[in-house]
Amino acid sequence: MKKAGIIGAGSWGCALARHLYNNGNQVTVWSVLEDEIQMLKECHEQKEKLPGVILPEDMEFTTDLEAAVADKDVLVLAVPSPFTRSTAAKMAPFVKDGQKIVNVAKGIEEATLMTLSEIIEQEIPNADVAVLSGPSHAEEVGKGIPTTIVVGSKNKETAEFLQNLFMSKVFRVYISSDIIGIELGAALKNVVALAAGIADGLGYGDNTKAALITRGIAEIARLGIHMGGRIETFYGLTGIGDLIVTCASMHSRNRRAGILIGKGASMEEAMEQVKMVVEGVYSAKAGYALSQKYQVSMPIIEQVNEILFKGKSASEAVSELMLRDKKVENIDLRQLYQNSVEIPW
Repeated sequence: MKKAGIIGAGSWGCALARHLYNNGNQVTVWSVLEDEIQMLKECHEQKEKLPGVILPEDMEFTTDLEAAVADKDVLVLAVPSPFTRSTAAKMAPFVKDGQKIVNVAKGIEEATLMTLSEIIEQEIPNADVAVLSGPSHAEEVGKGIPTTIVVGSKNKETAEFLQNLFMSKVFRVYISSDIIGIELGAALKNVVALAAGIADGLGYGDNTKAALITRGIAEIARLGIHMGGRIETFYGLTGIGDLIVTCASMHSRNRRAGILIGKGASMEEAMEQVKMVVEGVYSAKAGYALSQKYQVSMPIIEQVNEILFKGKSASEAVSELMLRDKKVENIDLRQLYQNSVEIPW
């Protein structure tokens, strides 16, 4: 039995808390919100964000960050991406040297263009930071529906430790050393999911969605390879796999927000109606900034930014995407890859 601290009591934090408990571990769940912790203590259910998933009676819930962090074998950082830096900074005084921290949020920091694992390493330099990602809605993981994900780590031993910790008959875990590829796929698929939702809101069909998914992963892969990611990552679980599930499911808050925008709601109105953090909104500007920094064409990401932040109508954005200059479908990404990427383990 291992001791796990879940930092963040939203839908994903609570789903993983239940999963780790069912795997035989001692679990403590932390939230900065007293009302949220009181609800969990009284109801053993995240009624607002994960209704119907009952948490065990002997699971611990706390607003005491030191109690949630200290003396744990693993910390699962599950706060929304805009709060990753501030939460990591508050955790830092209580983190022991070599502490395993697995980040499960998805995003890129707009001000610095850093991935979330880079932020955690900057704020807690003595930690051993890994990531967990893949096609995995909290609503399904919480109910024990079979799911497959990937753990990314610079250290093979850490990856294998986390693989063993999370693996179960309903939760299959692969491992990878390509952290940058995993995190870019995780963050930018939310932006493409906004586009897919917008297309749904406009009344478009399956043809449109298939095009957005296919061209979306092409954009993400182009950028990712320029940033040092591996091409196979983008065509695996944390790339195309996560993109498909996020673009196709009504569990996806990004798709739901996109549908509302496509029907005429503003970005602010859509986020208010979804009632949860819409990660794609926060990653959209960062994704576009990265495309400019690395001089990579990302027309879908660009048009989502135009809709969210510059007042462009959704129908006009679709027209621009359709009427761009004629292109060849595939460039040889292997030329960018150059067969020279070193795999650390």
